[in-house]
Amino acid sequence: MVFSNIVFLVLFLPIFLIFYFTFKKRKFRNIILLVFSLIFYAWGEPIYIILMIFSILLNYFLAKKIDDTRKNKKESKTYLIIALILNIGLLIFFKYSNFLAEIINIFGFKLPYFNIALPIGISFYTFQALSYVIDVYWNNVKVQRNPLYLGCYITAFPQLIAGPIVRYETIEDELDNRKENISLFSEGIRRFILGLAKKVLIANSVAYIADTLFSYSASELGLLGTWIALSSYTLQIYFDFSGYSDMAIGLGKMLGFNFLENFNYPYIANSITDFWRRWHISLSSFFKDYVYIPLGGNRVKKYRHIINIMIVWALTGLWHGASWNFVIWGIYYGILLLIEKYILKKHLEKWPKLLRHTYAILIIMIGWLIFRQTSIVEILDYLKAMVGVYGVGSTKLLKITQIFQMKYIIFWTLGIIFSTPIYKKISDYFNKSNKRKYIFDILLILLFIVTIFYVVVGSYNPFIYFRF
Repeated sequence: MVFSNIVFLVLFLPIFLIFYFTFKKRKFRNIILLVFSLIFYAWGEPIYIILMIFSILLNYFLAKKIDDTRKNKKESKTYLIIALILNIGLLIFFKYSNFLAEIINIFGFKLPYFNIALPIGISFYTFQALSYVIDVYWNNVKVQRNPLYLGCYITAFPQLIAGPIVRYETIEDELDNRKENISLFSEGIRRFILGLAKKVLIANSVAYIADTLFSYSASELGLLGTWIALSSYTLQIYFDFSGYSDMAIGLGKMLGFNFLENFNYPYIANSITDFWRRWHISLSSFFKDYVYIPLGGNRVKKYRHIINIMIVWALTGLWHGASWNFVIWGIYYGILLLIEKYILKKHLEKWPKLLRHTYAILIIMIGWLIFRQTSIVEILDYLKAMVGVYGVGSTKLLKITQIFQMKYIIFWTLGIIFSTPIYKKISDYFNKSNKRKYIFDILLILLFIVTIFYVVVGSYNPFIYFRF
């Protein structure tokens, strides 16, 4: 189940909210959240509820043992290592076993391939569980003695499927002491509507353009078709993921949680370093705090710092999927960040802002091409098309695909406009007075009605990060 599903919008969410706010005691509200989160997760693949419950109990027990044996550093560290091995081991088994078998079989072995369905959201909830256990070991957070509360943290449906990756320290106090109120609930509804509109209206529309065009070869698309396809995918992945993050943050606010922001207008970035401060912030901060800094960060010799960067970005690529294109994508960004730090940094600062922005967007779009296409041959082929090797392309083909329908042109254009902070400026303007606030809320209600209409009549509802 995803948030842009009509079943979630008209059935699951209303019933959950009724049950949730029927009870006033925090304990019962957390139990309701846990139960409905498990139902939400089981909707698509009930068998993996067992895996989810195992993860909760495993990390509850091991974190408790880490805390109980804190005075014995060696024993406490042993429990941490066990937690790391088991959590990462489960992730490797379900997500990377076939990829590892493929690599090993290159050397003449004949390891079997497993026909295992990838548990939805396993990358997100595994990282959340790991951050909790590690933070307990580092004494950054207090151990959670109530397994139901820990289960509530790991399985909470607002961020279960596609994040953001919520650190335990972010909601440690809110698990027991959060205050739900009308003001925060209203703010959450506004944020949810915005995210839903971004996903359904913009992301789904440009996704149709991208998927339709990428079904053709690079030589068929030519220069024009390839750039339209890639620009559409660039918009799709942002509005798909940021829209979902907005909905998650909005749902969290409705329940009294304050999740941290996951996006900060990444497409206005003036460098690749700037882009990764703005894109998927929760993942970047996770790798920074739990991998990069423990490896020594930048407080090491230059060669070691280069190694640290490449390790982090290879892992970042792998986190997104068990495929060579994701590894290449991670290494691609690792190399670019090193080039910016050691070679381009002083020069970039002197470039005109427009040139810096153009440079960043081009690099980002090429990155999304690598991210999307699993075949290295296809990646190279589309890169050739982007520089005109296969000619301008056929306008007849573009007409056949029907991507020039007015609704697609409108939402593609809106995607470009709203990838900038213009919405924030509009929101700030309306929020300056109570009268304007009411007008803004009426506009949001109208936006919600239009979005629901598209959810009901639309059948095209892909979600990129659903498989991570």
